[in-house]
Amino acid sequence: MSLGIDAKDLRQAVQAGILQPGQDQALLEFLSGRPQRRGSFQLAHVAYYLGALLIMGALGWLLNEAWTSLGDSALLALGGSYLLLTAAAGIALWRRQRFIPGGLLASVAVSLVPLVSFAALRLLDLWPQGQYDFDDYYRYIDSQWLILEVATILAGLLMLRLVPFPFIVMPIALALWFMSMDLGRLLFPDSFGWNDRCLVSLLFGLAVLLPSLWLDGRRQGDFAFWGYLAGLLAFWGGLTMMESNSEIGKLFYCLVNLLLLVFAVLLRRPLFMVFGGLGLAGYLSYLAREVFADSLLFPLFVSLIGIVLIALGMLYQKHRESLTASLRRRLPQRWLELLPALRR
Repeated sequence: MSLGIDAKDLRQAVQAGILQPGQDQALLEFLSGRPQRRGSFQLAHVAYYLGALLIMGALGWLLNEAWTSLGDSALLALGGSYLLLTAAAGIALWRRQRFIPGGLLASVAVSLVPLVSFAALRLLDLWPQGQYDFDDYYRYIDSQWLILEVATILAGLLMLRLVPFPFIVMPIALALWFMSMDLGRLLFPDSFGWNDRCLVSLLFGLAVLLPSLWLDGRRQGDFAFWGYLAGLLAFWGGLTMMESNSEIGKLFYCLVNLLLLVFAVLLRRPLFMVFGGLGLAGYLSYLAREVFADSLLFPLFVSLIGIVLIALGMLYQKHRESLTASLRRRLPQRWLELLPALRR
């Protein structure tokens, strides 16, 4: 079981006579110097996160129906009430015992900020009438959405100060991703095509992955996981959806996915292996379609790809520690000193 121990707890232990004066500081320095361990993800956690996602979806649907039926005033009243209620409950639960549902309720509150901001802008006549409904926020790229994204990011950062819960990173990262697309449309209004959008997504993903790598192992709580997830979705998604008729480009795609598998071993992060494995399977399937097109060997070859991937997964699971140690021994010492994630 993971215990959240801080300086205040150790001072209380000194006052209670459990520790001698001075031992609290020495113990705190010892604990601070250890690499941060990631908590186990239990079945209860799955229920917590699934419940939070269902609440987000249900509230989004309910509030959209309220806006359709009753208008902007109802949307602002209901949305604002739910935002304040979930924020207050989340903060209270978190401050009481750092309870995971408290952090998730705080995340729900942040996810409601775009909708509440939209309703407020419409009531103040600051939103162009008849141009976009809130449903379009998730479907269309336009610089008009930037104000909603800025509001979400600021609200998320404020909530992180009050409730330092890793999942709050996700609505912030989603707003940043949308912002990168909308800024691209603002800067290139006449030439922001499909590949341009994919390139922006790819670059944004890198911009999220690199700070997540730096953060990994530096703070209590697995903030890096959600940064990795958001970054990989944007990076790998942009790379995969990018159109290319070049065999060299497709080979480069394969090499990038192989590199993700290497990072999975170095960082002990199966998330990288999921994305890298999917990309590698996609590339091998492409080769199978080209080499064995209209051949009875095609399904056999695809089956072999699946078997190979399963075998690689089993091999990694069996030899994960030795593979990780072997790769880390080949890294420059400066990298190990700079990135705590490589020293765990």
